[in-house]
Amino acid sequence: MIPNPIYYTDQHIAFADSIRKFVQKELMPYVNEWEEAETFPKELYKKAAEIGLLGIGFDENYGGIADTDAFHILLSSIELAKTGSGGLCASLLSHSIGAPPINHFASPEIKEMVLSQILAGDKISALAITEPSGGSDVAALKTKAIRDGDDYIISGEKTFITSGMRADYYTVAVRTDPDAKGPNGISMLLVDAHSQGITKSKLDKMGWWASDTAHLHFDEVRVPAKNLLGAENMGFLVIMNNFNMERFFLAASSYGFALTCYEEALEWAKERKTFGKRLVDHQVVRHKLVEMATRLTTTRALLEDTAYRLGKPEMQGNEMIAQICMLKNVATQTMQFCADAAVQTLGGMGFMRGTKSERIYRDVKVNMIGGGAEEIMKDLASRQLGY
Repeated sequence: MIPNPIYYTDQHIAFADSIRKFVQKELMPYVNEWEEAETFPKELYKKAAEIGLLGIGFDENYGGIADTDAFHILLSSIELAKTGSGGLCASLLSHSIGAPPINHFASPEIKEMVLSQILAGDKISALAITEPSGGSDVAALKTKAIRDGDDYIISGEKTFITSGMRADYYTVAVRTDPDAKGPNGISMLLVDAHSQGITKSKLDKMGWWASDTAHLHFDEVRVPAKNLLGAENMGFLVIMNNFNMERFFLAASSYGFALTCYEEALEWAKERKTFGKRLVDHQVVRHKLVEMATRLTTTRALLEDTAYRLGKPEMQGNEMIAQICMLKNVATQTMQFCADAAVQTLGGMGFMRGTKSERIYRDVKVNMIGGGAEEIMKDLASRQLGY
């Protein structure tokens, strides 16, 4: 892929090159081992911080990287996806959804104490919104936080929490007005993950093996009121603000994984011989590869257009939200198609543990469901577009 000079600067290209070297040196030699062990070393967070990977989009006063944009997210997602390990990428970057509410809505005191530690790779951040009874329906959350003097007392459950077991801080969606319905009466709180009253249970998954995913139970957990992120009962706006970039990140990652599947399938098709000739010399295989390339090209175009628009304040609004919803669906469908086509092209080898396409095939559904399921995205887009 030749970078389009309309979108990419020399700084973008240099950044992508640094991530590529990081992936080759620090991730690729160990990714199979980490997948089988269902974990990876905590020291990796500090290594990622040292090259600026953790600082994308965050305030430089607390360790963020200045002058980064959605194109940095796109490029880093493509490079990280070359590992073929969605779980590794998700947990290593769980701060990308857990820490933005801190970055945008916490007090300077909290930012100095917490955000700087997260962006340095010393502490791990996780987002805790999804509940057993609600799934993608954020407005239906039941976890309560009752004000008691200078504290809130949290009771409830969260599930499918990425980095939930190892996190040091949770950004938690709670209902602070028990009489309010729907999106009203919701707040966001920063919670020390080591607080008394928190029980954590590891969850086993179809894919994302290297990702630490947990079910959390809050039993009257006391949290200082100063840890409120944004205004009380206005947390739904904080959540919605978070979702745009989470969904863009999922779309960018999905494209990266689809591209990785295509590249693995193409390499195999050029080497594997059947009936006296290479796989790629069979018309049916060439057509499959072209279909993969076509979907990748269209997805890339929509990704780059969206990244460009995200950098323009005047382009934000309902149409932008709708476009991100459509982008997430297009990108995850491309990932699904390319993962299936790659496994089919690799044949028996595609069914073997250790190929990138096999891992990505197992990871497809979490990308299609996480951050808002495909059906939710369609409905949200329709409402943003006024029908």
